[in-house]
Amino acid sequence: MAALLLAFFPGVNIPEALAQTPVSTENEGATKLARVAVKTNLLYDAAALPSVGVELRLGAGWTLMADWTYAWWRVDKWNFSHQAYGGYAGVRKYFGKQTRTRAFTGHHIGAYASALTYDFEYGKRGYQAARWGFGGGLEYGYSFPIGKCLNLDISLGVGYQDGEYKTYNPQDGHFVWQGTYIRQWVGPTKAEVSLVWLLGGQKNNKEHRK
Repeated sequence: MAALLLAFFPGVNIPEALAQTPVSTENEGATKLARVAVKTNLLYDAAALPSVGVELRLGAGWTLMADWTYAWWRVDKWNFSHQAYGGYAGVRKYFGKQTRTRAFTGHHIGAYASALTYDFEYGKRGYQAARWGFGGGLEYGYSFPIGKCLNLDISLGVGYQDGEYKTYNPQDGHFVWQGTYIRQWVGPTKAEVSLVWLLGGQKNNKEHRK
């Protein structure tokens, strides 16, 4: 407004309040939000199933997520097999005041698809996936800061998971097939207590709590 008045009336005295050009702060916080988060599911890690995930911020509270779990532990001497790999991919929507000042933070809902294969046997009867199992569901969770660039994300997903698996017994150095079964499950299909590392120019927690 001040520049416009000076252009048409060069000699006019501009009040100090008008001379100060206001700066919009509408998107000031948005430019400081992290765009990428890397995470690991502590529940899977504690079960000797190492996991890693990534989440990408799209804007307006929406994110894309994917994570992968891989474990291939085997000790033939004891017929010990602890093997599994698979993961999830989906979309999330964060909502509430927190997500406007710190990305990947606050309440969130989402939808996901999953794929999994496994082989578990600890010296007795073994359970091995006969093929990949697929599923999907809806989730709800909450992510909160525990450090300047760290969050803890707790969520639970409910949906459908199918699978075909074999049972077998280890005998005399061989694995004797017992049967093949089909399992279709409706209920909890995802549990997450993840340590999340925010990458980018997000505000720190001291600023976040103001």
